[in-house]
Amino acid sequence: MSKVKQTGPYLWRFRIVVTCLMLVMGVITWRIVDLHVIDRQFLQDQGDKRTVRYTEIAATRGIIFDRNGEPLAVSTPVKSFWGNPKELVEHKERWPKLADTLGIKRKTLAKRILRSADKEFIYLRRHLTPKQGDKVVALDIPGVYVMDEFRRYYPASEVVAHLIGFTNIDGQGQEGIELAYSEWLDGKPGKVRLLKDRRGRLIEQAQSIKSAEPGKELMLSIDMRIQYYAFRALQEAIKENEADSGSVVVLDVTTGEVLAMVNNPSYNPNNRKGVKVSALRNRAVTDVFEPGSTMKAFTVAAALETGKYTPDTKIDVRPGYIMVGRKAVKDHRNYGVIDLTTVLTKSSNVGTTKIAQDIGVERIWSLLSRIGFGETTGVGFPGERSGTLPVHRKWRPVEIATLSYGYGLSSTPLQVAQAYMVLASGGIKRPISLLKVDDPSSVEAKQVLPKKVAKQVVGMLTTVIERGGTGTRAKVDSYTVAGKTGTVHKVGAHGYEDKKYMSIFAGMAPASNPRVVTVVMINNPKAGKYYGGAVAAPIFSNVTAGALRMLGVPPDNMPAVARQEAKPGIKDKS
Repeated sequence: MSKVKQTGPYLWRFRIVVTCLMLVMGVITWRIVDLHVIDRQFLQDQGDKRTVRYTEIAATRGIIFDRNGEPLAVSTPVKSFWGNPKELVEHKERWPKLADTLGIKRKTLAKRILRSADKEFIYLRRHLTPKQGDKVVALDIPGVYVMDEFRRYYPASEVVAHLIGFTNIDGQGQEGIELAYSEWLDGKPGKVRLLKDRRGRLIEQAQSIKSAEPGKELMLSIDMRIQYYAFRALQEAIKENEADSGSVVVLDVTTGEVLAMVNNPSYNPNNRKGVKVSALRNRAVTDVFEPGSTMKAFTVAAALETGKYTPDTKIDVRPGYIMVGRKAVKDHRNYGVIDLTTVLTKSSNVGTTKIAQDIGVERIWSLLSRIGFGETTGVGFPGERSGTLPVHRKWRPVEIATLSYGYGLSSTPLQVAQAYMVLASGGIKRPISLLKVDDPSSVEAKQVLPKKVAKQVVGMLTTVIERGGTGTRAKVDSYTVAGKTGTVHKVGAHGYEDKKYMSIFAGMAPASNPRVVTVVMINNPKAGKYYGGAVAAPIFSNVTAGALRMLGVPPDNMPAVARQEAKPGIKDKS
């Protein structure tokens, strides 16, 4: 059989097919080289997607300290457990033991797993102690996995609860300082690479990709020694006077720092089960009230500022009341002709009304505005209220009168404390701070009241504490005190309540060179007493005395000690 020579189009077809096959082989070869040598990461990534998982490493939240370094909020390690329902449904016989060890009801666990049977993730129980967590791990139940987390713990509990606030289960700030400085306190989670099988079971831990960065620390201005003292004094007073609630604020005059801020009722931030929402409020910055007679000090200051008045200027308050339109403004009794100082000593409504009518309401309004009423203090606390300082195109006579003795405007206890700090510091207004001030000289200060006027008012306020004044129970042994009582009717659904009051005392010590300002507000005392001098003044005395001792402030009113000189006698010869 003869061999046929391939010619014509058959040869070209063969060559085209061979060439195409060679090109395909070349492309495949090039792709193999590309994937295994040049771009090998692609295959690696594809493999990793099926076997490699990345898990976050929880970061600790920053610690919150008081000014002396005592921890107020810390993060403790805990264990949280999650499950894969698709795996757990295959081991129903082990659910009862798992529920008992986790500390949850067996029916609850079963319902949770069955309800999510088509899912691959559910939380079983979060934030168990390491000891409790180890017991769950020891069960070695398929489909149950553990993760390390951190839980916020508050060592001072209810004593500082309203100020510090709390976080939710995920470590996010919800109230107070925890909320206000959440970004500062938050840490940055790390990342670790894990090797798992196709069912998500851990085969081996590979390597840490990124270390967790803890949150920044925060040092508050609060002195926990004073905070504890104020909390205890307020708690006892609320119980004794059968009051609804109360607040105490203590400020450092030299820096504007908040040394103590307490409220009652309080709550335990470590266990908030059953806590009413109303108990979560930091009343010292969120609750407003009419400050009443504590504002008379600023009406008198406005009068002194005009130059028309001195502490000895006589004012006729007879016969103990004055008609302003249809309203009768009354004093406790007829004080006759008294000087400006006695207007404060006796807390004369008639006296301050006559002052306001004489100097004009604009001067009083201007002074109240300059020292901070009608605006927030700027501490940055969530939910802080600004209160109200009314502005009228035309003031009615009754509005002029009521403003002069502290009605018709509203403020928070912190605002009243800031106002009295202006008097205590010689007319200088400093910003209030909840953070520790490391350099007092760097604090912005503004003169809003003449120094002479502020000093005069402080001197006049000392008579309120002396015999015959309304605040004698605010005395502090070995220290001079300057302050003012306040008693105001509460506002109800139909106007002012006849038998419901707010008892207030605002003052400073030592009066010769004030170091601390303390404001006490008691809401609706029902045990019989309700005057500020009877209810709030004793709390001021207790708290201020403790604060001065703890701060090491030297006494300025030591009682004279009689020294009995020894009489000459027979010397002992023994």
